[in-house]
This record gives sequence, structure tokens and C-alpha cells, in this order.
Amino acid sequence: MRHSPFTVIFDACVLYPAPLRDFLMWLGLSGRFRARWSRDIHEEWKRNLLLNRPDLTRAQVDRTSDLMDRAIPDGLVDGYEDLIAGLTLPDPDDRHVLATAIRCGASVIVTFNQRDFPADVLASYGVESQHPDEFVENLFDLDAAAVVAAAQRQRAQLKNPPIDVDHYLEILFRQGLVQAVKNLTTYRSIL
Repeated sequence: MRHSPFTVIFDACVLYPAPLRDFLMWLGLSGRFRARWSRDIHEEWKRNLLLNRPDLTRAQVDRTSDLMDRAIPDGLVDGYEDLIAGLTLPDPDDRHVLATAIRCGASVIVTFNQRDFPADVLASYGVESQHPDEFVENLFDLDAAAVVAAAQRQRAQLKNPPIDVDHYLEILFRQGLVQAVKNLTTYRSIL
């Protein structure tokens, strides 16, 4: 896998929905950026998922986070905890995400909760927040082939039951990837 110095933190809210998490992981495997997260980020998405999905077990969601950590071996960031207390954000519970970004030198936090990561605060650390759709659109502009390949790989793994292209694009659309789906539609014949 190619490695880029461009580093991105995935916030818990983008790891919570499985279709979006899987797509972001396939993008992370492209080597166009370094996908990163922390144990606290893992715990946050897993805790919220278990609250809303009583049909899932802790072992199942732990298996998912373990697979993520194995798929992208340097994805897990450690040593950020000492930075948390010195950070100020609208929601103090989000400070661990910014601390993780600072610790690993991330340029972007991919999140749905952009209001919780004010641009002026993040700019002082050389970080910005991006909605997942904006992030994928920027990546598409950088390397459309990498985004298309990630979509191909994700769709190919959806075998039980198989997902047709239109249904697959609808799933991504429901994840908030409006522009990404518009861009991918151009390539629907090879998805």
C-alpha cells in the first residue's frame, strides 16, 4: 500500500454507520491518506451503536474495531490523553478527537459535527473539519480512480445478499454522501 503524509482523523460519528465506516476504510486502504482514530473514538462509536442496536453484542463491535486496527495497522493513535485538558471546544467531550488529531499531525477531522469543531480553534492547530461528503469529494478531485476502486471493493464484498449498483449508490446517498454519489454515478457502469 502507498503511504501519504496527509493524515485524517475519523470522528466516531462517521464510524458509527457501518456503510459509511466501510467505505471510509476502503478509501483509507487506497494509500491516498493516512486514516487514523483512537481508542476513545472507537469506544464512542461502539457505545452509541450498542445503545441503538440491542441486537448487536459487545463482542461483535469489538471484532469490527479489531478488524479496523488490523486493516490499517498504524490507524490507532496513542499518547494524546495529556493534551485533552488544555483544549477548548464547544462540546468538551469532543476534545479527545482534537487531541488525537494534534498528536498524530492530522490535517483533517472527518465529522458530521462540524459545529463542534470551530474553524478558528482548529486552525490554530493546523487542522480543519470536513463533512464526509466534502472529504470524499476532495479525494475524488485528487484521485478519482482511488474513490471508484474503493466503491468497487466495498460493493464486491456485499454478497449476502448481493447489492446492485443503484441500491449501493442509494446506501451511500443515505449516509450523506450526496456529491460523492453524484460523482460515482458517472462510473456506475464499472461499479
